[in-house]
Amino acid sequence: MVLAQREIMALRKKLCESSSFNGKIMYTFSRYFSSNKMDLRKLKPMIQKRIQERAKDYPVPGMIPVAQEVLNSRRLLMQGVSTLLKVLPVMACKFCPEVYIGEKGHVIQTCCGFKHRSKNRVHEWITGGLNDVLAPVEAFHLKHMFQDVIKHHQRFDFERVPAVVELCWQAGANDGNQYSNWSPESDCCRVDGAESLSPDELVMIASGTLKAWEVLRNGVEKLLMVYPAKVCKHCSEVHVGPSGHKARLCGIFKYESWQGTHFWRKAIVDDLVPPKIVWRRRPQDPQVLLNEGKGFYGRAPAVVELCTQAGVIAPSKYHCLMKLQGVATL
Repeated sequence: MVLAQREIMALRKKLCESSSFNGKIMYTFSRYFSSNKMDLRKLKPMIQKRIQERAKDYPVPGMIPVAQEVLNSRRLLMQGVSTLLKVLPVMACKFCPEVYIGEKGHVIQTCCGFKHRSKNRVHEWITGGLNDVLAPVEAFHLKHMFQDVIKHHQRFDFERVPAVVELCWQAGANDGNQYSNWSPESDCCRVDGAESLSPDELVMIASGTLKAWEVLRNGVEKLLMVYPAKVCKHCSEVHVGPSGHKARLCGIFKYESWQGTHFWRKAIVDDLVPPKIVWRRRPQDPQVLLNEGKGFYGRAPAVVELCTQAGVIAPSKYHCLMKLQGVATL
């Protein structure tokens, strides 16, 4: 009888200890995870201090050579494409972004028409240029990465520069005194005597251009792992920085809110360096690509197709997309 009473008392003691322990846990949980509203005025100085301390970690010294290499590759790429365009014809659609590398455009019905009012139309071809092969992507130039968010009324106070150049500048490729040296005219590449190049010289230029294209994309991918960049998920607007700007410039009216603000997501390489996929004619294909065979034809980035037509062998990672041994249609 005495043994049973001792067991009951021990059990009661354990229950009391467990209940007090659970009470302490609930008190701690309610203390740190209370549903009461936080005072943002007290949190704002702490957040600003953390942002200022985070800015001290940039630019990352190890990424400065990568950023400089990206800028050099971009310059070589534009010079190489400008040279090849003097020899190889490029056609661009008058009403949509479609591009074709060849003397005559294809008759594949993929044109969306002016302002996307119609679909599945035949393209109306005109002579293309550098911006048709290398699609320009611009962004606001920031004085420093962690500055205040750009408001809508401040959109004309900031210069627009190529997004890749802005990414490299924020990565430390140039100092602040050299920001003002860039101008749209500095990207214009004047090529003299390109028509008189020999086939071997043309192949050498195309090989260097294709190498610059690969180095540029690989370098931008590395920089995006360290430096933040945003892109609107409804239009092509890009912002290089930890948060998107507040300028109400979204051009896709179907998804436009009442203020026209952008809907930002994390940017990838294709957002800053668009590959511009084009149809390509293989030896087994007809002289003019037909609409009936669009399921059999190969495709490739415009820069890769331009270089392969100059005599360079494309890297193996593009062979699946190019369908080199694919079936042709009559």
